[in-house]
Amino acid sequence: MWCPHNPSETGIVSLSGPVCFALAILVLYVTCLFSLLGTDSGSLQTAKHAALLETLNSNLAALEEKLGQDPQWNELRRLRAEVREQAAWLESSTDVTWSFTCQVLLLLLSLKKCMILLAAAYHPAKPNPRTAEAAPALSPDTLSISQQKTVQSALQFVITLGLCPYLLPGVGIPLKHRTEFSAVVQDVVSPNAAPSALHRLHASCTALLQIAQHPALGNLILTRHLGDLIAGLCQLGFCPTKGKGEQGLTEEQRTHCREALKSVLDRVYQPLVVRELLVLQGGSKQSPAQEVKQPLAQAPAWLRRLCGQLLSERLMRPSGVQAVVRGIMEGPGTGAAGGSGAEAAAADWRKCDMVARILASCPQQSLSLEDYYRQVCPQILDLLHIQDKLTAHQFQRVATTALLTMARERPQLTVKYLLHPMLAPLLQCWDMAELAMEDLPAGTVLVKEAELSRCVEDVLKVYVVGNEPSDMLLESLQPSLGVIFSLYCFTKQNVSHLRSPCQEILLWVLEKSEREVALSTLEGFAGLGRTMKFLHPLCQFQVAGGGGAMITVKETISDEEEALYQKVSSEQWQMEQLVDLLTHCQKSGLAGDFFICCLKELTHVAAKDEAGSDAAPLSCESLVELEQYHSQQLVGQKKKLLVLQLVAMLCERLSDTVFTDVVQVVEFVAVTLQRACASLAQGSEGTVEAQTLSMSIGLVAAMLGGAVQLKSGDFAILKQLVPLLEEISRIHPEPVIQQLAADLRITICTHGAFSTQTVGSAAHSTLGEKIGSSRSGGQTHANPTESPEDKTAGLSLGPPQSNENCTAHSPQPLQELLLSAYDPEIPVRAAALRGLSRLIEQRDPDGLQAQEKLLKVFLENMEHEDSFVYLSAIQGVALLSDVYPEQILPCLLAQYGCTSPGTRGPQTAETRMKVGEVLMRVTRALGDMSCQYRAPLIHAFLRGARDPDSTLRASSLSNLGELCQRLHFQLGSVVQEVTSCLTAVVKTDSEAEVRRAAVHVVVVLLRGLSEKATEVLRDVLRDLYRLLKSVVASDRDEVTVLHAQLALEELDDIMRRFLFPPQTLEKKLVVLP
Repeated sequence: MWCPHNPSETGIVSLSGPVCFALAILVLYVTCLFSLLGTDSGSLQTAKHAALLETLNSNLAALEEKLGQDPQWNELRRLRAEVREQAAWLESSTDVTWSFTCQVLLLLLSLKKCMILLAAAYHPAKPNPRTAEAAPALSPDTLSISQQKTVQSALQFVITLGLCPYLLPGVGIPLKHRTEFSAVVQDVVSPNAAPSALHRLHASCTALLQIAQHPALGNLILTRHLGDLIAGLCQLGFCPTKGKGEQGLTEEQRTHCREALKSVLDRVYQPLVVRELLVLQGGSKQSPAQEVKQPLAQAPAWLRRLCGQLLSERLMRPSGVQAVVRGIMEGPGTGAAGGSGAEAAAADWRKCDMVARILASCPQQSLSLEDYYRQVCPQILDLLHIQDKLTAHQFQRVATTALLTMARERPQLTVKYLLHPMLAPLLQCWDMAELAMEDLPAGTVLVKEAELSRCVEDVLKVYVVGNEPSDMLLESLQPSLGVIFSLYCFTKQNVSHLRSPCQEILLWVLEKSEREVALSTLEGFAGLGRTMKFLHPLCQFQVAGGGGAMITVKETISDEEEALYQKVSSEQWQMEQLVDLLTHCQKSGLAGDFFICCLKELTHVAAKDEAGSDAAPLSCESLVELEQYHSQQLVGQKKKLLVLQLVAMLCERLSDTVFTDVVQVVEFVAVTLQRACASLAQGSEGTVEAQTLSMSIGLVAAMLGGAVQLKSGDFAILKQLVPLLEEISRIHPEPVIQQLAADLRITICTHGAFSTQTVGSAAHSTLGEKIGSSRSGGQTHANPTESPEDKTAGLSLGPPQSNENCTAHSPQPLQELLLSAYDPEIPVRAAALRGLSRLIEQRDPDGLQAQEKLLKVFLENMEHEDSFVYLSAIQGVALLSDVYPEQILPCLLAQYGCTSPGTRGPQTAETRMKVGEVLMRVTRALGDMSCQYRAPLIHAFLRGARDPDSTLRASSLSNLGELCQRLHFQLGSVVQEVTSCLTAVVKTDSEAEVRRAAVHVVVVLLRGLSEKATEVLRDVLRDLYRLLKSVVASDRDEVTVLHAQLALEELDDIMRRFLFPPQTLEKKLVVLP
């Protein structure tokens, strides 16, 4: 019922004149209608249609009575009359719902006109620059929050009573699926009464379009009721007419509705338009497992085609791809906007794939497929660069999936419009003309940091994250691999965020490519195989400010030697990074295959070089031919050096884990045997060839002797070695090798059923059970007193380091280790010394019982001139002294304190310095227990400080400083002797290096004692200070003076901390009794 209220009682913020009155009437209308719904939801369902009609009639009558009798509504009545005269669409009707809708539309149009007049008459005052800034005054046509709610409620009644009931079935969301009030209204509307339903729909849409022309009111309409307005305009402008006799809209009205629809679609936020068009197009078929409370009705065919056409137009617009993606992805149910857990994630994946399929399919409205790709592909690439963290992952997945789908369906167009533009920064230098690049000054930026970083990240997202290794994608990336590898090598020289993406791209390509293609790519990186496009010779990578890199024009180097040095250094660095990259490919077996490929190349180059050396260059008839001949020779020599360098690096970095299966090992052995057969056939077998042959045959013997669990299929692979072993058994000059090769061939042919003792002995030798076997560099010399089995024990897998690794698993007999410690071959001797050291470290009972023998062996090997040997001996003596310090230390001190009989000169001094190094290692190992041997150690070093040899004096003083630094408070009275010795050396020694060592002892002593120096050195601190001052003042050696200054700085710092200790602010709480 109508409930009269004053405008002030409605809660409206007063604006002026008709605006306030119009809003008041709207509020009264809304309040009276809500009074029908005001109790509970049950009252709605029990309300009769007659009650609703009676309520609407009474409200209309009360409105007319109020406007006719109350003088304060005169201005609004006049304004409404003006609007009514302009509303040609308004027709009287016996249907109460339509009459009510017309009155609400008239009030809304009146409100719009009032707001326009108020905004036109508003002239804000100019701000006073002398006063503080204040917020600008609001325009008088601004609606408050409560006023917006009132207008929104009125619009909802217009949509419910005047638009939705007249939509055809399947057009828009039916009223029964909205609110309970909408379900009641649907049965109350009388569409058969005049005017017709079509004219009512046209009138409502026309009025809403006029109201929406005002920005404030338009935002309220287009944000809440866009879908209903689009549905009405689609039905008015595009629904086919059933017959000529039916009264419908004129063609002019239908054209106006089409234009209005186009204007609305262009005006509104495009993702919202896409979402509403998808809803209007109708819901998809739901699976039985999905529970949908309100499924969308199937839209008519004409509407589905229209919505598809409109969606295609949205897609073909600038930024249309992003609008379509946002319209679908930003709806409810996505992981970013709503939902959580596995369901939201699954919804995201399904939506991403659906959008990708939409983007990959060309719409019918497009002129051609190529034109569609030309417009859409740049926008798809832009999706990869979205920075919003909430939606970036979804957008990137859409872009990646769309690109991969297009690559499968249209590979040529995808390469042309997607992949080439994406990879353009990497190939930009090669696309430029040579003359144009030469004209650019050095330092000119060709590719900016942002472009290069974005390119690398896009390649990572599409290829690696997309992870669809089709032949077309792998082939499209091949031209850019050289530049990516160059960039990877550059990033390894500094800190860059591009290092990890480049490495992942390269590893992905090597893993997903066919093995032949991957090996060819690696050969291209190494400069051995096909020509690969690295960075242009006139360009260079340069560090950028954002942690990335940019491509600039390289400065021309006039000095040929400097240019050659930079080129060689660059190739060396690239080779190292290639080997480092291969360390990540060992599990897949690619590293082993590439190593075998390099060995084959080495054999091929060597054979080619041998054949080329036989040709006489003098046979060339002209200088041109001679020049070509020398050029080919240089290329061959360069390739040979590259192969040798690469093989050496692979052996150093990947030697122990390079092979992953029997196939690779057999292929490696076959390559080695082929090279050995070629050398034997030419009669040029040398030490290297003999060692490699020994290694390969020993490896085969180890495999057949049980090192690898062979299967029946493995013997089929091993059979490829049979012809090579047969040839070696015929042409090798050594009978032992001939016999072993023949026995191995028989064992392979019989699948291991027959195996001689020769094969077993060679296998045991290779596995490291006889360490002293390879004493002649792999060459076995026949001895009539030795049996063939003993001679074959000289075969080993490789260098002595391999034997050392094997001893960790199977310890060698002590006697053999002692014998090998006197082997003339340096690697064998060093390996034996480390084996003895390992026995001591593991507390081997046999080794500990033979401590005297071990000490003698170590001391004798300490006199060896090779550092590989005497450092191993020093380590062994140190470990032995750590176990038996009471027995070993006196012997070492005696040897350090006096020279051995019959030896004189530098050799004795050098040996004593090595013993001093042993003593210091023992001191470090003993730790706090070193105080027990304080006196003999200090006295030995003090005596060494008076030795005739200046080098030994300096070494003794250095050892003395380190010992005093470790003793701290346990120096005791010895500090007086140390100080006297240092003072005498500094003042009397003529050698500068000895004086440096003496002053350095003071520096180390002060630095090690730190704050304890005032207590430990309190009796000699003044003497040390005077000594240092005298050195600074009078010593002629600059290094000695520098050490003295450093000591004075340490002393100054110590005394300052002692005299002025840091103050700590603390509060003491005393509890009184």
